Amino acid sequence: MADRLRGRCQDLCGKWTAKALKGLMLASCIGGLSAAHAAAADIPINGSRVFPESISADLDGNIYIGSVSGTVYRVESEGKTAEPWIVPGPENGLTSLFGVLADENRGLLWVCNNPPFGGPPPPGAKSGLKSFDLQSGELTGTYDFPGEGPFACNDITIRNLADLYVTDTSGGRIFHLAPDAEKLELFAQDPELVGVDGIAVSGDGTIYINNVRMNLVQRVNLKTDGSYAGLTNLALSEPVNGPDALRLVGGNLFLQAEGPGGRVTYVEVEGDKARIIPIRTGLDSSPGVTHVDGVVYATEGKIGYLFDPALKDKNPDPFIIRAFPLPELP
Repeated sequence: MADRLRGRCQDLCGKWTAKALKGLMLASCIGGLSAAHAAAADIPINGSRVFPESISADLDGNIYIGSVSGTVYRVESEGKTAEPWIVPGPENGLTSLFGVLADENRGLLWVCNNPPFGGPPPPGAKSGLKSFDLQSGELTGTYDFPGEGPFACNDITIRNLADLYVTDTSGGRIFHLAPDAEKLELFAQDPELVGVDGIAVSGDGTIYINNVRMNLVQRVNLKTDGSYAGLTNLALSEPVNGPDALRLVGGNLFLQAEGPGGRVTYVEVEGDKARIIPIRTGLDSSPGVTHVDGVVYATEGKIGYLFDPALKDKNPDPFIIRAFPLPELP
């Protein structure tokens, strides 16, 4: 029953317009899945000083977590613990991970790989995308950001099933990887993009981003040929504090994690406005959020233990993925 619900809601919620989703369809998808998986359980991460970042899930319920140490952790669909799955090594070049995204259409896990976290990058250090086989975890591709830095590969989304877009927080850029392309190309560069973090595509194909430095949620405007045409700042119903991950629920409804804000919210876009609806607060710096089977999963980065002098020498363990039911839209 849960599998049928999940498949039906993914199909419909991913395709319907915002107008349709505001009605019975969205309530049915969210409410039905929440009822099917009301007993959401937190998931411990097997490791010390993990400092998790982004999180993604596939339709089978497997969960993938990136970490600042460069390890990808995985929770198998029936698992109760996040275990190390892809470990940094010379064969994959992983160093420090931000965004992760499961791409079931191509059977890949995309990750944002960056220089070691917490200090100036070493000479020649690169930021960019890497792809791994979603079943075996084997490296399948490396796509460095072109041009000059500073770089910070942060988050990833997919449009039209195959077009990949990735944000560069430090450089104020968005890069595009076309289907079957071997290199990233510059999609947008704009002073207003400095601080760009989360990125997601709505049910009608519109690209939305947030800005972790400016505390904004924005629509990416496109010309008729699909090229970049500037940004529209959405008028928010309440302020946001350090918006980070942005994940589609359906139509024009998204989940958003706020690191400094320590919360997860709904972002419901209506034209040039967005309603911010808190659904979980009190998190210890949450950079990542995803959902599957009617359950929301949020990482707690505990980033203060890396930078706060009062915490830096203390033990941040354990690290827990917080789980809670995907609530109905109020």
